[in-house]
Amino acid sequence: MSDLFIAAGGGGDPVGTAITAATVGRVLTGTPLGETTIATYAWERLEVDPTPGPLGCVHFTGLALQAGIPVITPITQPIAPAGSTLPDLAADLTARLVLLDPWQGLAAMADQLRRLVDAGHDHVRIVDVGGDILTHGDEDTLCSPLVDALVLAACRLAGVPATVYVAGPGTDGEIPQADVLDRLDGEALTPLGQDVAAIRTALSWHPSEASALFAAAVDGVRGPVRTVNHRIPLTDASARVHSTGLDEAVAHNTVAAHLLAAPPPTLEAAADLSAKLTGLHELDRERVGAREPSPSARAALPWTEQAAREVIRAAAQGAPYVTLRFAARALGLTWRQIPSLRGLLGAEGAVLALV
Repeated sequence: MSDLFIAAGGGGDPVGTAITAATVGRVLTGTPLGETTIATYAWERLEVDPTPGPLGCVHFTGLALQAGIPVITPITQPIAPAGSTLPDLAADLTARLVLLDPWQGLAAMADQLRRLVDAGHDHVRIVDVGGDILTHGDEDTLCSPLVDALVLAACRLAGVPATVYVAGPGTDGEIPQADVLDRLDGEALTPLGQDVAAIRTALSWHPSEASALFAAAVDGVRGPVRTVNHRIPLTDASARVHSTGLDEAVAHNTVAAHLLAAPPPTLEAAADLSAKLTGLHELDRERVGAREPSPSARAALPWTEQAAREVIRAAAQGAPYVTLRFAARALGLTWRQIPSLRGLLGAEGAVLALV
């Protein structure tokens, strides 16, 4: 038997979850966990996937079915016009990536999790990078409450034993770090550089910002980092993983509690309920955003290193660090050009130092 990790936030959370899994294996068991299974949504930024909402099983070709469980492999491909970073993550992470499909509602997600546990996992470890999984629903900077709430509610409905981990409190910019820490009552684990080592290849190209900030904090970066939407301070607490119980997390998460009170039959119904509680409708927001043009990729970077750094520094407005996604955006590049930008700037860390 082994543990099942769930990357609760979609996007780049599988990267931060892989760091957390390595830390849990080293600290709690004293040995690596072996092959780690990470269940994750295929719900990513519109610049990665221009189609609104998450991708389900019907949106991929090449999924490997193992005991009826959809596994993402390097040969898995999203069906155009959809896009996904998960097949490339499957190539670069040592973990087995399992697709969570929320389209059929909460009960169906709970069934997915029961099947995963029955397939050989005796404990569920839910990982959220940043901490919006503990949202009360009324935070001014809240952006994406639904995905995490669905995981909490599905685990409770499935009746599976679960622990909730917040990796890098505050690094997603959705709830201030101090508020996240006030809502955590479990032990704190301290990742080491060796726990980050296995995901460095993925971080060299992935546009994740929260997981990149978490990794940067583990590597010792301290101070404000400019992301696309926020200026986020990295502190000693940003480099830790905090745990709490499933019941305690549900008690904080207003959306999860309401999902359990009246389990929605579809993802659309769940999004409607979340919107009534928080004012944020994540499907409608992406439907609007999908109509907006995005930057087109360039074959080559038309800057010298000095010129590029000057543009990035001006956009950063005094921040000593920026994410590579922010740097690419400042230069009018797409996330796919991050590796070329790293090469131009000689950037090797999880974030780019400007001083």
